[in-house]
Amino acid sequence: MRFLVFQIMIFVPFLLGMATRRGVEKAPDLSKRIIRINLMTAEPLIILWSIWGLGLTREFILLPIIGLVLVLVGMISGRFLVAFLGFSPRTRASFLITSSISNQGYPMGGFLCYLLMGEQGLGISFIFTAYFMFCVFFIIFPYAQKVSSRSTYNLKFMKEFFINRQNTPIYAILLALLLHALHIERPSFYFPFDLLLLFSIGVNYFSLGINFRVAKMLSYSRANMSLAGIKFLIVPLVAFIIVETMHLDGYLRAVILLESFMPAAVYSVVTSVLYDLDAEMASSLFVFNTLMFLFFVLPLLFWMKTPILGL
Repeated sequence: MRFLVFQIMIFVPFLLGMATRRGVEKAPDLSKRIIRINLMTAEPLIILWSIWGLGLTREFILLPIIGLVLVLVGMISGRFLVAFLGFSPRTRASFLITSSISNQGYPMGGFLCYLLMGEQGLGISFIFTAYFMFCVFFIIFPYAQKVSSRSTYNLKFMKEFFINRQNTPIYAILLALLLHALHIERPSFYFPFDLLLLFSIGVNYFSLGINFRVAKMLSYSRANMSLAGIKFLIVPLVAFIIVETMHLDGYLRAVILLESFMPAAVYSVVTSVLYDLDAEMASSLFVFNTLMFLFFVLPLLFWMKTPILGL
């Protein structure tokens, strides 16, 4: 039931965003404002609460490292393929970001782990995706800002990046790690985690709807197919090589392989909106890639879950 609610909260804001674009003259500016509000309010609270509550043991230390390696595989593959697509620098950056990060969190990858492996699978997936916010705020956002402002990585650039209200989630990450280091346990009182998550997801998909155009999606056919090759062939192949080389089995193996097949992340669109990259192309890539996953890749995974995932 909770998953159905989450999916409704994705579908409805997306359609509202599409309707807003038609009815509001400065809808893209509205999109940017509400994303920044989310990054300064709900998002830091979600990150602080979830990381603070993780059981950070040495047993699973390799999971987020493997997750980050798969991000780098997508990034390197995107960097190679984008050279043949003939994009402008900002469009090229949007494609590179989209090829790097995937929808491995609760609304997609995490829930599929729960569906196939129960609570243990979901718990392992949370640890696997612990790298995600670090990757977004320490790699993806600085890169996007560099491309958008055409600046270089120097002391002034890094100071302007980190002393920025829209990067409040970085401070939440650091605070959560500090609380772990001080052995301060997360309190057991009620925290509206699900409500904040619904709000945050709704804001992101509303912004996605504002920046999405059906006609534009059809014009990015080469980019769509290139991204599909990265997400559904190259990254899963590298993940398979990793689990085979490390002799991983059981749910650890299954979670890594399943998460490696996930489509583009909504944060690829959020990044393009925030830093004035090609938000329309990022939205088109996200929608096409997600639809391809739901209608083709996901049924194949369910049909061949034993030979592919070992379940």
